[in-house]
Amino acid sequence: MNKVKNMQNKSTKVMTVFWFVFFSLAFLVIAGRFVYIQATGVVSGVSLQQLADEKRTNQYSIRAQRGTIFDRNGLPLAQEHMVYRLYAILRESYTTNPLDPKHVKDLEKTANQVAPLINMDPDDMLDILKEGKEKDRFQVEFGQAGKQISQEVKEEIEALSLPGINFTEEPIRFYPNGMFASHTLGLTDKEESDAGENIFGISGMENYMNDWLTGQDGSISYQRDKYNVKLLNPKEVIQEPDHGNDVYLTIDQKIQTLLEDSMSEVVSEYDPERITAVVMDAKTGEILALSNRPSFNPNQLSEVENWYNDVIATPFEPGSTMKIFTLAAAIEEGVWDPNETFEAGSYTANGKVRPINDHSGVPRETMTYLEGIQRSSNVGAAKLAYEKIEPNTFLDYLNHFDFDEKSGIDLPGEVAGRILYDYPIEQITTSFGQGTTVTPIQLVKAASAIANDGEMLQPYIIQQTTEHETGEVIESNSPEVVSQPISKETAQSALDILQTVITAEEGTGHNAYNLTDYTVSGKTGTAQIPDPETPGYMTGHENYIFSFLGMAPAENPELIMYVSVKQPDLNEEEYEPGSAPTSFIFKNVMENSLRYLSIEPDKEKAEPIKAVEIPSWNGKTADEYALQLQQKGLSPIVIGNGEKIERVSIEAGEAITPSQKLLILTDNPTMPDIKGWSLRDVLFLRDFLHLDVEWLGNGYVTDQSINPGDEIKEQDYIMIELSPPNTTEPTDESTDQEQGLENNT
Repeated sequence: MNKVKNMQNKSTKVMTVFWFVFFSLAFLVIAGRFVYIQATGVVSGVSLQQLADEKRTNQYSIRAQRGTIFDRNGLPLAQEHMVYRLYAILRESYTTNPLDPKHVKDLEKTANQVAPLINMDPDDMLDILKEGKEKDRFQVEFGQAGKQISQEVKEEIEALSLPGINFTEEPIRFYPNGMFASHTLGLTDKEESDAGENIFGISGMENYMNDWLTGQDGSISYQRDKYNVKLLNPKEVIQEPDHGNDVYLTIDQKIQTLLEDSMSEVVSEYDPERITAVVMDAKTGEILALSNRPSFNPNQLSEVENWYNDVIATPFEPGSTMKIFTLAAAIEEGVWDPNETFEAGSYTANGKVRPINDHSGVPRETMTYLEGIQRSSNVGAAKLAYEKIEPNTFLDYLNHFDFDEKSGIDLPGEVAGRILYDYPIEQITTSFGQGTTVTPIQLVKAASAIANDGEMLQPYIIQQTTEHETGEVIESNSPEVVSQPISKETAQSALDILQTVITAEEGTGHNAYNLTDYTVSGKTGTAQIPDPETPGYMTGHENYIFSFLGMAPAENPELIMYVSVKQPDLNEEEYEPGSAPTSFIFKNVMENSLRYLSIEPDKEKAEPIKAVEIPSWNGKTADEYALQLQQKGLSPIVIGNGEKIERVSIEAGEAITPSQKLLILTDNPTMPDIKGWSLRDVLFLRDFLHLDVEWLGNGYVTDQSINPGDEIKEQDYIMIELSPPNTTEPTDESTDQEQGLENNT
């Protein structure tokens, strides 16, 4: 018994020792762990301090703004604009105070009051609200109608004080001029980021300069308590966003607007398949205007008919505008004799080459080579290139004029034409613009050598890029002479001869391309269009590309302009006026652009533009100052009926012509009557008064949402409607025109 008892005592002692040792070790391990954690602050490789900071720190991204695209004078062409998205909270539990409801209480009332403001059917909105309520959704949105809501509409909805109606802010890319250089500016899309939706470019300048325009998002962080309240010492850290850089183009908004308006009128009158046009500074290579039809309004994008910037991306057979360079090569080679004669009508180089024919406007008779250029004889151009210059030498000139490569303009998507020159017939037809293809920008680049003393300029459209905050210039472009394919003397001779295409009675550009105050050197073109269903060309009096490449003033060109109109809708008796749509665009844009640039008229009978110096308005009432300006021959527009002058649109000391708009803002501004104004004038008013303007249509103002005489203030929203004039009168339709089948002119 004692033996058993002793064994039990011994066992008890062993277990006691065991458990003492076990718990001692466990204590030491746990205590050591605590000591380790206290010393290092790390658990399983995770810093407790860092984890605590993260748990009690709020961090948000701050979205960077996309840079703005400006014209050469600093007017915005594409900029970031904030709009709003409408949503409605339906869940009743979101309301914590019945006296201050946060959810939609009356579905029908809400739909009836809100829907008309966003151009939505109230029944459709009510259906969305009811469905969301039935499915116990926290909130609902309203499709496209509830997106991109303007600040003005948002304020109207907020004024209704309807519970549960809320807005989220979202950025869009806004193009203040609507359908304006759309292919050049391009399009954007959106992608999600930590800071929300970011805009990125998918075409045009938006894509080409996307890396420059895109900024770097910033961030903000601070410490808060468990109730999400910022601590007294929140350790706030702010990383400011780096906004995108700004891009300045060489485009001039006023010249571009002239071009857009003229093209829209031709579309309305003639319904052509295509129009392309480009205006370049003959002294620098800067592109002042560039546009295509069909085009689109990037603010109201639905279906884009034409994705291609045709001026740079659509090669075509140019027709007789190519004869400019055949002429220049002949002069440079010393084989040009304006008084030498040839037999017009038809030409066969040898027995193996099919004959080429002149168009019907060229008489089948002996004529001089000068008359051949004036009448746009294919035979004359062919004999110059094939017999006098000779094919290999002529090919060298085509290469010297860079027709074998892209122009290198700083726009995406450029496609070079192709010199078709393998066989004798191709070497012949290239001389008058058939077979070989080019783009309008290649033609304009080559023409810069004619207009600029033989020096060919690099065309460019980006003037400079600047830092958004400081305006500091980061990169800039400047004029560049890329080569000299002809001499100064040849260039001047070519200009003189091409001027006779306009001034000579037999010239194909006679009357049609005459300007009122300026002389013009240039060449018409009526190019055939390859038939997609046959090996030949399309037939019919409308199936041509009518074009003109002109330089003015003729003696010393300041501007080069190319315009082409493809397959306009012409009347049967209107065969000859294929020049009407092209001449309308050229004359309107070229004449007004030269005046706008204050280029001195060079026609002897032209009266010089009389500029009037603007006097100071200090110490004068609005009426007194307006009367003083009227006595000087100006027509000022007084905005408002106040006596005090706040500011004037033209600085004192500057000189303007009587045709220019002059605005006087009084201390009691009211809306002027802008019916009959052009879009360009409205945009001038917008920039002067800092209004928010939207428009529909093209042409001239026919309706305005703020009535004349109503009070206005900065940022007021105004919608205008524009329509083209009732009649379009392309003048001088009697020009000799050129015609088809193997008869490009």
